[in-house]
This record gives sequence, C-alpha cells and structure tokens, in this order.
Amino acid sequence: MLESGVGRLHNVALSSLENFSLPGDVSASKRYWAEDIVHPAVEVSADGQITQRSGLGGPGYYVKEDLIERLTVRSQVFSA
Repeated sequence: MLESGVGRLHNVALSSLENFSLPGDVSASKRYWAEDIVHPAVEVSADGQITQRSGLGGPGYYVKEDLIERLTVRSQVFSA
C-alpha cells in the first residue's frame, strides 16, 4: 500500500464518495516520503481526517514534474 501522492489522491477521492463505507488506508505523505511528488503534500489532521482540496479546474494539487525528472534513473518511449 505504498503509494506516491498521485495514487494517494485517487484514494482520497474514492474515499470521499457518498456511499463509500470502507475506505482504503490513506495516510499523510510524510509517513513514507521525505518529499512527495505532489504539491501540497497530503496531510492528516489531528482527528485523522484529510481535507479534500479543489483548485482551478482540478483537484487542487499538482505533480512535481521536476522532482520526477530528478529521481528518474531510466526512461523509455514506446510508439505505435
């Protein structure tokens, strides 16, 4: 269940659905990562809740593409 912020944000969105009664284990970014690949980092409040953010036309988070590029060891492009 080790996920980057991208997977974590999908879990937060699913967990917030009206009839979703058994959410997955969603924790703060800092529990597993010194720096997550999303900004801002996912945080859990003192009472164990995650506030769902929203922004201009999106989820209120963005992927740190520069961090992904710095951490990438190898990449390959496939085309049809």
